[in-house]
Amino acid sequence: MSDTVTVYEPDHPPAIRLTSVDFGYPHRNKPATEQGPLVLKNLSLAIPPGSITAILGPNGVGKTTLLNLILGWLQPRAGNVTLFGQDTSTATRREMGRTLALVPQDEHIPFEYTMRDYVLLGRAPYLGPLQAPGAEDITIAESALETVGLRHLADRSVAETSGGEKQLAMVARALAQEPRVLLMDEPTAHLDLRNRRRAVDLIRRHRREGVTVVLTTHDAEFAAAAADRMILLSSGTLVAEGPVTDVMTGENLSRVFSIDLEVQEIGGRAIVIW
Repeated sequence: MSDTVTVYEPDHPPAIRLTSVDFGYPHRNKPATEQGPLVLKNLSLAIPPGSITAILGPNGVGKTTLLNLILGWLQPRAGNVTLFGQDTSTATRREMGRTLALVPQDEHIPFEYTMRDYVLLGRAPYLGPLQAPGAEDITIAESALETVGLRHLADRSVAETSGGEKQLAMVARALAQEPRVLLMDEPTAHLDLRNRRRAVDLIRRHRREGVTVVLTTHDAEFAAAAADRMILLSSGTLVAEGPVTDVMTGENLSRVFSIDLEVQEIGGRAIVIW
């Protein structure tokens, strides 16, 4: 199947839209009314459905905070966030769980889950209170494990797996949710080169199936390899947004990372030169 990009129709709502969003965390050990400094400032952007968008910037610029706002886990001080035209503040947890799935950087797992049982947690938005997963849910979970190359570890405890295997298990759990939007926070943080390539292939495969993918990273070359659109953040503000070929320039990267950088294309791939 060709790796074509879904065409964004301007007269249809974007998968994700942020409009004039401000966000800051409350001061610690102070009344909630005493707001801390803004982490994201007057942020407006639109992410087309069916795209792969990389949010690129150095550590501490608000990339993970931005994902948490999209998830509805945080609420902006000003502005609003919409998913396919619906304000996230009006959506139920079940609606959000069936629309969005997150692959976090890391996760503490307090119970002795097998890989299969852990991935089955992704089916929670489709189950009633205290309802056990059925045969279809188990099939979906095992298919997700197969997709990330971990089917052979289905009965192994998550606690006994490597960091890379655990991260792939988090991807499988997210895929088991069958989301319309897949959010990935630094998805290659614990992966070796072979599994980084697998992650890129997985991301592109799900884009072809109509899933909108948003990932955060501070790795410009991975962003260029995986994504077709890029958002550059610096100090909580938007520096540039658009197709990777337009946004990933030496001038833009130098501004974001505060170091002189050059971008060259070698063998069809964007390479960052220090």
